[in-house]
Amino acid sequence: MSGLVIAVDALVALPGVDAVAAVKLAELAGADAIRVGVPEGGAGPREAAVHDLRRAARCLELKLAPSPAALKLALEVQPDRVVLGSEIRGGVPAFGPLDHAAETSLPAVLRTLGEAGIPALAAVAPDVDAVKGAHGVGLAGLELFTGHVVDLPTESQWALLERLGDAARLAAKLRIPTALAGGLDDRNVGAFLERAPAAERVTVGRAVIARALLVGMDRAVRDLRARIP
Repeated sequence: MSGLVIAVDALVALPGVDAVAAVKLAELAGADAIRVGVPEGGAGPREAAVHDLRRAARCLELKLAPSPAALKLALEVQPDRVVLGSEIRGGVPAFGPLDHAAETSLPAVLRTLGEAGIPALAAVAPDVDAVKGAHGVGLAGLELFTGHVVDLPTESQWALLERLGDAARLAAKLRIPTALAGGLDDRNVGAFLERAPAAERVTVGRAVIARALLVGMDRAVRDLRARIP
């Protein structure tokens, strides 16, 4: 069974919400890890929340761009792992695959994180070329970004799902651990895991937070957990 990571950026952005209590409920309901994003310029007013989540969560992931400010916070917080990506500008921190500019700083970032004992994955496009390019650079794994696929109409997703499956099979052949993230929810996660059954983790964010606002965090996570083979 793949692990379930709950991204709580949308929750942290809501005023008056006890994110720590929500995280504990999510873990009790079956979440294996909690994720929060750190913008390129650092967490700013969110920094205290990041430290609170580190103390509360059994397993904490930080997703961040390989910038000095974000890296500094990661070294302070000491998450269980880091996922490196390129920031998508917007109100709530969001990240896509590493772009070429970010890739140039990757060796130094991986060296710094490695010296601190923090495993680092990279978010990459779900295709074989991205997997080949990331092989042998010292990453602890790859996160195949599914966000561009889920935004397409169902009939247009087939070819990209096949590409994701090819990328996942190549990663497995190269013995690169993989994860899935980007626009996943309880309705589509099964289809993606069919193409990438070896994925060790899936990350779900806004979809589960939105449902939690209606039915509570416990039920939202339990229902999602039941959809993950």
